[in-house]
Amino acid sequence: MSGVEIRDDRAAGRLEAVAEGEVVGHIEYFALDSPARALVPVHTIVEPAHEGQGIAGSLARELYALAGREGVPVVPLCPYVAAWAERHPDEAPAADPALVAAAKERARAHR
Repeated sequence: MSGVEIRDDRAAGRLEAVAEGEVVGHIEYFALDSPARALVPVHTIVEPAHEGQGIAGSLARELYALAGREGVPVVPLCPYVAAWAERHPDEAPAADPALVAAAKERARAHR
């Protein structure tokens, strides 16, 4: 995955993988504020021409690292991020069940 930069566009709710000035993949997420702060990924996309290069995994890893730097948990509603977290429990601690319920409720309310 050389030459790919990952950047956080918090205002747009996207963690983006950028190669040669082009967004080649991203995780859509929202910030949960109540009952506690958390980052909630809801969708991961990698452009077809860039699949199989580890971009989605790098995005998931960076999302957890970003949350760790901010001192907040990640509540993975995105199936890809949830599966990645199961494979990497040392990097992706499980979220409190109350946060999971709150994140699911907010996601349902904003569809």
